[in-house]
Amino acid sequence: MAMAGELMEVILYVQDMGAQVSFYRDLLGLRVKEPRGEGEWAGVHWVELDTGSCTLALHTGGQRQLGEDAPKIVFRVSNVSAARQELMRRGVPMGEVRSPAPGVQVSDSVDPEGNKFSIESRGGVGA
Repeated sequence: MAMAGELMEVILYVQDMGAQVSFYRDLLGLRVKEPRGEGEWAGVHWVELDTGSCTLALHTGGQRQLGEDAPKIVFRVSNVSAARQELMRRGVPMGEVRSPAPGVQVSDSVDPEGNKFSIESRGGVGA
């Protein structure tokens, strides 16, 4: 039984949101999903770009710390609590379930080489 669902999001920590949005939107042709509209990106801390089934999320939360601000892989699950319990049963150390936004539940971990990943649900069961 697969514990991780489809790859839903890759979070890329950025320093200059305007420059990064311009690069991914204008040069690579990705559509901005959130926030809606064209405008000033100063003060915006989270921008979602449509890449198909996976979202590229630009996040200004990083501090340019090697290993700390590396991209994070996020897998969709229907129920974070249940998936977390099963992963822990399989020997995967998982963080506590947290809710960074309304209707969103997340549990974080790392792979054997220290790469960050999360399981996440949005709305519905387990959220």
